[in-house]
Amino acid sequence: MYKKMDVTGIILAGGKSLRFGRNKAIEKIAGMTLIERVVKHLIPITGRIILVTDGDNKFFSEIKSAEVTTDIYPAKGPLGGIYTGLNASYTIANIVVACDMPFLNAMLLEHMVNLSPGFDAVIPRWPNNQIEPLHGIYSNKCVPIMKKHLENNKLSIADCLNEMHVRYLNQNEFSKFDPEFLSFFNVNNQTDIDLLTKIEAGKPTS
Repeated sequence: MYKKMDVTGIILAGGKSLRFGRNKAIEKIAGMTLIERVVKHLIPITGRIILVTDGDNKFFSEIKSAEVTTDIYPAKGPLGGIYTGLNASYTIANIVVACDMPFLNAMLLEHMVNLSPGFDAVIPRWPNNQIEPLHGIYSNKCVPIMKKHLENNKLSIADCLNEMHVRYLNQNEFSKFDPEFLSFFNVNNQTDIDLLTKIEAGKPTS
């Protein structure tokens, strides 16, 4: 059983938010930005939080509970962000999530951390084999394989995971903690913002 201080939270905030049209990490909904919501979920279960950006850090100066670091490999997508976060981490177990996931489930993430010993990563996987690599637990043992892929400009996280010892979490497992699958909800456009607001208000979403 891991202790809080044995776990680092890594939040990827280096995306260009092209579909959203502006920096969605700092989009404020009901008085709290998306990035603040993610940090709030991670604080109780991690000893340290690392925020990985593309270098434009002025938006995140007010987030005192997270350390900001810049992509080692610029413009290499989420794989580059995960690699950068792992390089800045001192712990074996690392929770990696995106900055636009407002409904993270601490119990599910803790369960995944506790499954991680002996594996390079723990990743949720749907019945159609689609994976959720930006809601995963990554060991620092992933670093050499990720570095090799990045230097060869092979940016698929799935391809990288194929070379690792991965514990895939099936739907039956993660639904016990999150039956509505809100952990994987992410914000890409105004429609998602509207849906987020409805979910928080307890209103029907269909």
